[in-house]
Amino acid sequence: MSSFIPAQPQSAMTTQSPFTADWLARMSADLPRSQQEKLALAVRHVEPLIHGLTTPAGEPLDSHSAAVLEILQNLNADASTRICALLAVLDQKDQVKHEELKKEFGDQVATMVGGARALYHIGALAAKAHDQAATGTDQKEMKRKMLLAMAVDLRIVLVRLASRLQSLRWFVHSKTVCPYDYAKETMELYTPLANRLGIWQLKWEMEDLAFRFLQPDTYKKIAKQLEEKRAEREAFIAHIVERLTQALSEIGVDAQVNGRPKHIYSIYNKMRNKNLRFDQLYDIRALRVIVKDERSCYSTLALIHAMWTPVANEFDDYISRPKPNGYRSLHTVVADDQGRTFEIQIRTEEMHHYAEFGMAAHWHYKESGARGGQTKVSEEEQKIAWMRQLLAWDHEESQAQADHPETTPEHIYVLTPQARVIELPYGATPVDFAYYLHTDLGHRCRGAKVDGQMVPLLTKLKTGQTVEIITTKSGGPSRDWLNPQLGFLASPRSRAKVRAWFNAVELQQRISQGQTMVEKELQRIGRTAVNLEQLAQKLGFARADDLYIAVAKDEFSLRQIENSFKAPVATETEPQTKVFDANRSSVTRTGRSGVLVVGVDSLMTQLARCCRPAPPDGISGYITKGRGVSIHRSDCKSYAGLIAAQPERAIEVDWGDTGEALYPIDLLIIASERPNLLRDISEVFARLRVNVVGVNTQSRRSLTQIVFTIEVQHGDQIQRTISALQEIPGVQAQRC
Repeated sequence: MSSFIPAQPQSAMTTQSPFTADWLARMSADLPRSQQEKLALAVRHVEPLIHGLTTPAGEPLDSHSAAVLEILQNLNADASTRICALLAVLDQKDQVKHEELKKEFGDQVATMVGGARALYHIGALAAKAHDQAATGTDQKEMKRKMLLAMAVDLRIVLVRLASRLQSLRWFVHSKTVCPYDYAKETMELYTPLANRLGIWQLKWEMEDLAFRFLQPDTYKKIAKQLEEKRAEREAFIAHIVERLTQALSEIGVDAQVNGRPKHIYSIYNKMRNKNLRFDQLYDIRALRVIVKDERSCYSTLALIHAMWTPVANEFDDYISRPKPNGYRSLHTVVADDQGRTFEIQIRTEEMHHYAEFGMAAHWHYKESGARGGQTKVSEEEQKIAWMRQLLAWDHEESQAQADHPETTPEHIYVLTPQARVIELPYGATPVDFAYYLHTDLGHRCRGAKVDGQMVPLLTKLKTGQTVEIITTKSGGPSRDWLNPQLGFLASPRSRAKVRAWFNAVELQQRISQGQTMVEKELQRIGRTAVNLEQLAQKLGFARADDLYIAVAKDEFSLRQIENSFKAPVATETEPQTKVFDANRSSVTRTGRSGVLVVGVDSLMTQLARCCRPAPPDGISGYITKGRGVSIHRSDCKSYAGLIAAQPERAIEVDWGDTGEALYPIDLLIIASERPNLLRDISEVFARLRVNVVGVNTQSRRSLTQIVFTIEVQHGDQIQRTISALQEIPGVQAQRC
C-alpha cells in the first residue's frame, strides 16, 4: 500500500531478496563514495528486518522498498532521501529507535525518518475525515497543505509520493484489485501534491494509474484510440523532430527538439473541459524546442510557420506578454500537408529553467488561476522551491546546497477528534481552536487535550496534532485571554469574539444599572405606575433600554424625567424669538393636525415632536395608548424603532385639507462664531415672513449650532427658507 506503514507477515512462500549487488550498484552509482557506503549500510540494516513482510495490500515490503528507491534514483534524489525511504518502513518501537538512527546515519536522516513516520500517521487520520464535515472549507486542499506543513523536510513528501506510485504500479502488475477509495485519495491528494512540487513524472503516472482504476471503461477507450495509432504517431514525431532539427541547424540555430507525448488522463481532461472529440485534439502530438536566446525563439517560430501551416487562433506569445506569474514561452499549433496538427512550445534554457523551478512553476499557474505569481512568496512556496532545486542537485557539489531554508510558517494545521483538518494562524492555542469551531464552544472552553494528553490552554499547537476541547455547560471567557502578555490567543478573530462577549456583558450591566436608577427616580416622584417604554419615547428614545444606557453613562439627567411630568411652563419663560407673528392658525395652538386616518373618522391625531412632519412629507401613523394616533415622518428613526417593537400599532394616514394651517418644524444651522450672526439669520426669517417659535443655541470649539423651530405651511416654504439661509456666508442649514 505505502511505505512506513504497519507491515504484515508474508505468506509461507519464500521470495528472493530484491536487494542484489547489481541493484545496489545502480541505486548508488550517482552518489559520492561516502554516501554509497551509507546507503549500503541502510540496506544491510533493513533487509533482514523486513524480509517476509508485506504491506496491508499484500505487496512484499522488500520489493516495495527496492522499487521506491529506483523511483527516487530516477528523480535524482539525494542520499538522505533514499536512506529515509528504506528506514521509514521500520517500526520505531520494535525495530529501530531515533537514537540508533542518529548514531548510524546522522541527525538529518534520523529526523527525516521520524517525520516520515509521523506524516503517515497524520495522513491516515486525515484520510478518515468526511468531506461533508468541511462546512464550506475545501478539506482536500487543507489536507495537502497540512501534509506539506507537517513535513519538516519536503523530501519526506517525495518519499511518500514515490511509495504511493509504486503501490499503484503493483496493483497493475499483480492484477490485484485497487480499492476505489485508494485511487480516489491518490487523485485528490497525492497527484496535486506532486503537481505542486513540480515532479511531473510522478504526477502524470499517478494520474494515469488512478484514472485507470476510477474509470476503467473510459481509460480503456482512450488507451485503445492511442494504441491504434501509436506507431504512426511515434514515427510522425520522430520525423518532425529530425526534420526540424536539421532545418534549425541549416539556419545556425542551436536547439534541443524533443517529442512530448500526451498522457491519458490529460487527454481525458481536455476532452471533458473543452467538449472535444479525440480526433479534435491538437496536442496529441506535441514538441518542445529549447534554444539559446530570445532572438532564436522568434527565428525558430518563423521557420516553423514557413515549414508548416499555422492553425488560426492557436498561437500565444508569452515572451512579449508573459503570464502574470512570469511564465514565458511561445506556443503554436501547426498542420502538415496532410492536415495532421501538432503543438510546439519554444523557449530559451533560462525560460525553461524558470518554468520548471521558479515561481512560474507549472503547479502555480495551474492552481492559482489568473493571479498566478502576483501574491507574496509563502513559507510553503519557499519549501517547494528548495525541494525542486534539490531534485536537480549535482551530488558532487557541496552538501551545503541541500540546507533547508529556515522560515516561520504562516499557518498550522490541526485535527478535530473526527479527523477534520483546521487551519489556524501560527502560534494558535486550544482556545483559538475552540473559537474557530464555534463561538459558544470558545466561550465555554475550560480545558483541552492534545493527542490525548491534558495541556494548559496557552499551549502553542503544532501541525498534525489532534485537539479535543473540554467545556463547561455555561459561563464565559476569562479577561486574561485578552492579555497579549499571557498568550492565550493568537488569532485576531478569537480576540474579537472575546471582546464582543465582554461588550455584551457590559451593555447588559449598564441597562440593569440605568433601569434601577430610573425606577428609583420614578419612585421618588410617585410615578411608579408609568409605562417605561412610553416614558422613553416621550423623552426622545426609541426604546426603554436606550434610556437606561444614557442614564447609566450620565448622558441623560434624571431631572428631565421629573420635568416631563410637570405642567408646561408659561410661554413667556420659554426661550423663543418672535420675528414674525402670522395671522394664520398654528396646529400647535388649534390641535388640528390636518391628518386623516385612512378608513377611520374623527380619530384624534397629533404630530410627533421627534421629527415634526409638515406637508407634503411622507407620513405614517402609530396608535398610542390614550393619546390617539401619533403622526411621524416616514423616515423617522423613532417611528422605525416603535414599529419594530410593535408592528401591529402601525396605521395608514395621509394629509387632508390643511388649508392655511402652520406646522412647526426644526431647522439646524451650523456656523462659525462671528458677530451679528443671529441678526443676519433673523433678517432672512423676517424677509421670508417665517414665524420663529423657538430657539436652542449651543457653542463648541468656536462652532455654533442653532436649532430654530419655525412654522411653515408647506414643503416649498421649507426649501426656500433653507436656500436663503445657506446664502449667508459660513452658514449651513438643514432640516432636523
